Order: sequence, then C-alpha cells, then structure tokens
Amino acid sequence: MSDLGVIGAGAFGTALAIAQARAGRDITLWGRDTEAMSTAQKTRQVPRLPEVILPENIIISPDLETVFEHNTLLLAIPAQQLRGFISEHAAHLRGKRLVACCKGIDLETGIGPAQTIEGILSDANVAILTGPSFAADIAKGLPTALTLACRNAQALKSLQDALSTPFLRLYRTEDVIGAELGGALKNVIAIACGACIGAGFGESARASLMTRGFAEMNRLAAHMGARRDTLSGLSGLGDLALTCMSAQSRNFRLGHAIGTGDGFDPSVTVEGAATAKAVSNIGKKEGLDLPIISAVARLVRGEIDVTTALGELLARPLKEE
Repeated sequence: MSDLGVIGAGAFGTALAIAQARAGRDITLWGRDTEAMSTAQKTRQVPRLPEVILPENIIISPDLETVFEHNTLLLAIPAQQLRGFISEHAAHLRGKRLVACCKGIDLETGIGPAQTIEGILSDANVAILTGPSFAADIAKGLPTALTLACRNAQALKSLQDALSTPFLRLYRTEDVIGAELGGALKNVIAIACGACIGAGFGESARASLMTRGFAEMNRLAAHMGARRDTLSGLSGLGDLALTCMSAQSRNFRLGHAIGTGDGFDPSVTVEGAATAKAVSNIGKKEGLDLPIISAVARLVRGEIDVTTALGELLARPLKEE
C-alpha cells in the first residue's frame, strides 16, 4: 500500500503527486478520465503537464477503490464538484485524513471546501491546502510555500510533517474559514484584474483593484469569523498577488478574455466564476458592501460589460480609505 492517495489528475493534483513522489513517498494518483489515465500509465505524462515526466513511484490508477485504501487523501477536485463526490463516496471516506486542494465557494451552499467535507463526514480529519502556487512551478520542483489549515491541532501538525517536502514548505493554521476564503476570494479579484488589463485600463487600475479587492476580502472574512492575520498571509495576500499579476492564472485569463472580448475555452475550470456568484449572493443576504466582487459576478453572468463595470465603480461615493 502506498503512503498517500491523490484524487484528481488535473494539473494541480498531478503536481502535488509529483512533489510528494520526489520526496520519496509512494503515491497513487487517480483521474476520472479512464482513457487519459491509461495513456499516462504508458507514457508517464498527463495532458495538463505535458513537459513533466511522472516519477516511477507514482502509481497511476483508473480504479478509485485502490485510492480509497489509503488513509490520507488529497482531494484535487473542483470546488463545485466536491460536494457531489464526497456524498457519492462517503462510505469509503469516513475516518480518513482528507485534504481539500481546491479554492472556491460552493454556489448552492455558500461554504468552502473544508466545511463542505465536514458537513458530510463528521468523523473525518479535514484540512485545506491553499496558497500562492502554480501547478507548473510545483511540478518543476520550484520553491513554493502554502498554507495548511485544519481545526484539529494534532492532526494539523501530523499532516504538516507528512506533506512538507524540501521544496514545498507548508505553514499551518487552525483558521479554516480564513484559509478557505482567502483562496476563494482572490480568484474573483483576479478575474477583475484580468478584465482590467484586457480592456486596456492599465497597471495603476490593476493595483487599485487588487488593493480595494483585498479590502473586500477582509470585510467578508471578518464577517464570517476568520482571523485578519490569515488573510494577510499566504492563503490571502500571497495568493492574491500571484493570481492577479500572472497570465498563468486561469482566473486572470478568463477576466482578460472578458476584457478583450475574446472567447475562452469552456472546458477550463475557473473557480472564481462560480465563487463570484456565490459570494455576491452572500453579500446581498448579509448586507455587505462588496462592489468589486458584485461587479465580477455580473460580468461572468454577461449582465454588464467591462466599461460599464468600471464606470459604476468610479461613480461610487467618495469616502475615507
């Protein structure tokens, strides 16, 4: 039996499997595309990371049962699909150490990945792994620091020791809500920044969106019971800086396509689109002032264009910072 199972063979799940394998751990990697997994078994490559050869101590399996044998599972499943997966396979996941490796807010329930799992599996040790990271960097072995959040201090320390590698440094926190919100909300602001650059509004406008977007992230996080210092760390400010400044970010690229009017590949998972809608709904329900997040929600719904969104933001009443 291997030490660790990774469920989800997209770019991020595969990159995490590679990082763990390079640290000398035996890994089982499962992906839902049976044909792609079969090809990967032969070529030791996956479509999302075509330039990377998978280490031999990664077992590529199209059979979920083999992954469920392991006590620690990294769940690299899109946020909007996570609840369905956990509900369907709850009997196999009870009592295990489960680490959510996605960033988003469930559109129907309005909660994050770790809380989603906790709501279904009360006996599981649940954590979330989040922070500033691109899959390609992790897969190449480039230095990366992430946040690992779990409510159970003992389980958290054990997971930190188990998952840290020489090039993947994990910082721990018990503030699960803060870690969830930081990772989810920065995706929304990245869409706004992408749209800003795509529309030609310039770097100064992007800096303003990042700064005021960070204020909105903190406003919502405080309302939801998160610690302010969590949002100022890797899972909030760190991830915000990375995704708002780089075209490697899927969320930034979606925003850029909206800004330029170009098409965007609908098969690419962009967590921030659904999160913007979910958080906009939360803001309305709770009476929170979240103008940038609300504008992004309207943009991804196709209700307004970028110029209109900017005009509405600039027309807001003047106030103290």
